[in-house]
Amino acid sequence: MMKRILISALLLCAIAFSVTAQDLTTFILVRHAEKGKDDPRNPSLSALGKERAAHLNDMLSPMEISAIYSTPFKRTQETVAAIGQSKSLDVMDYDYQNANLLNELLEKHAGGTILISGHSNTTPVLVNQLLGEEKFGWLKEDEYDKIFIVTVSKIGNGKLSLLSY
Repeated sequence: MMKRILISALLLCAIAFSVTAQDLTTFILVRHAEKGKDDPRNPSLSALGKERAAHLNDMLSPMEISAIYSTPFKRTQETVAAIGQSKSLDVMDYDYQNANLLNELLEKHAGGTILISGHSNTTPVLVNQLLGEEKFGWLKEDEYDKIFIVTVSKIGNGKLSLLSY
C-alpha cells in the first residue's frame, strides 16, 4: 500500500512538473563585458571584454535560446554578438526605459529562453522586476562576471540562479 502511494505521488509530481515546465520562461541577464577606451560615450569591448564575451558564448552554447536582446550600445551588442551568430539569431535592441519590457518579452517568447545584455544599472533592475523584490543594487564598476538566470511563469514571481563566469 505504501509503495503504491509513493508511486502515485511521484507520478503526480512528474505530471505537475511537466505542466509547469511548459509554462516557464527563462531570462538570462548579463551586464556587458569589459569596455574599451575608444569612445567615452559608446565604447567597444576591450581585449579582456572580447575574451569574456567569447567565454560567455562557450558557456551558453549548449542552451536553446529563443531571442537575444541588447541595449543599442556597442559594448552590450558585442557581448552577445557571437551567441547570436552561433544560434542564427539577430541581436534585437530593447528600450531599457520601457516599463512594460519584461511583460512584452514574456508574451512574445513564452516558454522560451531570452538572453538580455544590459548595464551595471539596468541588469539588476530587470532581475529585481522578474523576482518581484529589490534583491540587487547596481553592479560595481568592475563587476562584469555575473549571469542572472531567472525562470518565471509571470513577472514578479521568478526563481533565480546566479552564476559567475
